[in-house]
Amino acid sequence: MADKGNPLVALRAWHRPLVVLAGVMGLLCAASLLGLVLDDRTLVNAPIWLKPFKFSVSVGTYALTLAWLLTLVRRGRRAGWWFGTAFAAGIGVDVALIVAQMIFRGHTLHFNKATPADVAINNVVAGGAYAAWLMTAAVVVLLLFQRLPDRALNSALRWGTTLALAGMAVAMLMFSPSPAQQAVRDAGGKPPTFGAHSVGVEDGGPGLPVLGWSTVGGDLRIPHFAGIHGLQVLPLVAFGLLLLARRYPVLGSDVVRRRLVRTTGAGYAGLIVLLTWQAQRGQPLVHPDFWTLTAAAALVAAVVVAGTLSVRPVASAEILRSAR
Repeated sequence: MADKGNPLVALRAWHRPLVVLAGVMGLLCAASLLGLVLDDRTLVNAPIWLKPFKFSVSVGTYALTLAWLLTLVRRGRRAGWWFGTAFAAGIGVDVALIVAQMIFRGHTLHFNKATPADVAINNVVAGGAYAAWLMTAAVVVLLLFQRLPDRALNSALRWGTTLALAGMAVAMLMFSPSPAQQAVRDAGGKPPTFGAHSVGVEDGGPGLPVLGWSTVGGDLRIPHFAGIHGLQVLPLVAFGLLLLARRYPVLGSDVVRRRLVRTTGAGYAGLIVLLTWQAQRGQPLVHPDFWTLTAAAALVAAVVVAGTLSVRPVASAEILRSAR
């Protein structure tokens, strides 16, 4: 019984392949930081170690979150283990190929069709990404059948995984030809790359520090990033509301906290749609036009109104209905 409070014992209950993947990403993160300092090579006008660094942080965080989520699965636990393992294998292979392609071969990874080897590597990476998308979708389905004691956290997990799924789906929009690529195709040629992160401009132009998101055109990496990390944001909101409940009695009701989580989830979904719409119009994040600002203001207003309504007193009938 004494071991139950031991964090090492609790960690051993987490999905082991995902924890191992997160550990490997930690090592890659450290190596990438050294590479950024010691290796001055660049690729598409960015430090060659920058993409491995960003992927190591993102994948490591995601893997740990998914490993924790799977500890909450009671119905379908064995299926959940296999879903997590397939996710770890698919994404692990993808990150390994990122390092091999960029650091050791000195070639770009995504959208590269220059040689048969580049095409083959791209196909494998695409397969790993699709597998991760499908496994996340499967975990979403599993979570629909779980009932946790805290209803707000239950809603947060469902919203978070669904938003992550949507964020992964946004990446599909990147596989459309850029204007220059389409011009080559129209002339009867085969462009060495097909697809791009940016919209309206070519990849490799001016971008935000570290993130690299375009400052002169649209960039689909922005809604993609926002979406996949909804998996961390929504549970953090649920935990934050639980901590605030000690100070604000109105948050003591899990019905109120669940309303606020749902409001946050809906607002976050609206943000993903807004960022995708902005990027698809070839508009940089840092230079929104009138219509983008208007849509953002409307979204903020809707979230504020919904949040205000969420903290209204809880009726007895609603308490009974939510307890079922």
